[in-house]
Amino acid sequence: MATADEAIAARDAKLDALHDKLATAVEQLVSGSDWRQALEFAARFRARSFNNTLLIWAQHQSAFEVGRVSEPMPSYVAGFKQWQSLGRQVSKGQSGYMIFAPVTGRFASATPSVAESWRRLGRFERPKPGEAVRSRLVGVRPTYVWDASQTAGDPIPEPPRPHLLEGEAPARLWDGLAARVEAEGFAVLRVPHEGMIHGANGVTDFAARTVAVRENMDPAAQVKTLAHELAHVLLHGPDNADATGHRGIGEVEAESVALMIGAAHGMDTSSYTIPYVTGWASNVDGRSPVEVVQATGERVRKTAATILDNLDTAQIGNGDPPGHIRDTPATRTSSPLREPVVESASDPLTESSQRRSSAAVRSL
Repeated sequence: MATADEAIAARDAKLDALHDKLATAVEQLVSGSDWRQALEFAARFRARSFNNTLLIWAQHQSAFEVGRVSEPMPSYVAGFKQWQSLGRQVSKGQSGYMIFAPVTGRFASATPSVAESWRRLGRFERPKPGEAVRSRLVGVRPTYVWDASQTAGDPIPEPPRPHLLEGEAPARLWDGLAARVEAEGFAVLRVPHEGMIHGANGVTDFAARTVAVRENMDPAAQVKTLAHELAHVLLHGPDNADATGHRGIGEVEAESVALMIGAAHGMDTSSYTIPYVTGWASNVDGRSPVEVVQATGERVRKTAATILDNLDTAQIGNGDPPGHIRDTPATRTSSPLREPVVESASDPLTESSQRRSSAAVRSL
């Protein structure tokens, strides 16, 4: 039986391998021109972090190239026991795709307003009477998921997929996006032509609190433009501390959110114009293109997922098998669009493991 030190060493080795896989996937994305393809894929797996989406994508491609799976793109992914709960078993000889899973710890304090008063609870330790308890992300661990093509068993129910004619907008999408814009305190204006908004398809005016979209476009283009402007509202306001302030990246983020929303509704994404990755990812002071791509991808995914999760529209799946709901602390208390949360043991992560995990923690 492995000792505690051996178990930690084995986990750290897996984390090292996982970081190497992720670094390779991001570097290939940065050096290529397939940002749009990556976002289309991320739209289908938006329940996962951007980093984990890239890991699933890269490992599935490798499995396809050696003939281990029959399809070049994954359909649904889930853990070993999750597939069993749906009446399916992982097929013999199928290796899972390693991804990051968050590790949380429980903390207690009798004086919650004092930051230094919080102490970490052990696995079975109970808080003292009167203490407040909070869960906090403390690190990551490697875990595995399998694609549906790597399993066998009960049929997977296929939910209805949206089918659109050229130029057609998905039912209720305009109304849903407009409602979200208005919930942020902006008025939605439909103007007759681009001459009224400086030749643009749409304009967000933070001072006037308006979002204008020109009407002399087909319905699909109008709804795409509204999604783009909604992304600006949510991500790029003057009071948004997370905004990069870089105009080029701001436009990439807005167009990328619109692309993910369109892809999730079965819309044609070929008309989306996103500059070559190295162009916008290399113009940010103090950060490497790889860091910019990871940060931008996760901001886009989280924003698009939040919008999609609150729309009453027919959408493609989010990467979880139909019929499966993750029963975790996160899903019971907040949005379902979260990675599995794992309650940590009382032993904290080792210092070396914490250093390797810090970048992944920021993106989960």
